[in-house]
Amino acid sequence: TTPTGHKHEGVRFEKGNCGVSIMRSGEAMEQGLRDCCRSIRIGKILIQSDEETQRAKVYYAKFPPDIYRRKVLLMYPILSTGNTVIEAVKVLVEHGVQPSVIILLSLFSTPHGAKLIIQEFPEITILTTEVHPVAPTHFGQKYFGTD
Repeated sequence: TTPTGHKHEGVRFEKGNCGVSIMRSGEAMEQGLRDCCRSIRIGKILIQSDEETQRAKVYYAKFPPDIYRRKVLLMYPILSTGNTVIEAVKVLVEHGVQPSVIILLSLFSTPHGAKLIIQEFPEITILTTEVHPVAPTHFGQKYFGTD
C-alpha cells in the first residue's frame, strides 16, 4: 500500500524484463536499474522537441530485438507535459510492445502530464515518487553537470 493509500502489486525480477531510457535524462536512471538487475537489457530512444513546432520528434531508437516479448521499464525522471513519453510509447507500440506491459518509471510528474499519457494509453502503468503541478525541469542539467 502506497503512502496515498493505493494498492500496488509491485514489480519483481522476471526473465524477460528490459529497460528503455529516454535519452539524456532517462539515462540517469540506468545505473540504478543495473544495480537491481545486473544483466537486464536496455534500449534507448532519443526524442527532442522540434524548434519550429515544439512537437516531440523521435531521432533515434534502439531496442533488444525481442522487445515485443518483454515487459518494458520506460525510464524518464521528469514527466512534465507528457509529450515525450507519448512519442516514446508510440515507438514501442510500433515495435510490437503492448502498452499494458509498459511501466513508466518517473521521479517527478505533473498531473497534466500523467493525465495526458493515461488518456492516450490507458493500459500503461505510471510509477512516480511525486505528483506536483511544477516539475523540477533542471534535473538533467544538475545530474550531468551542464547547468
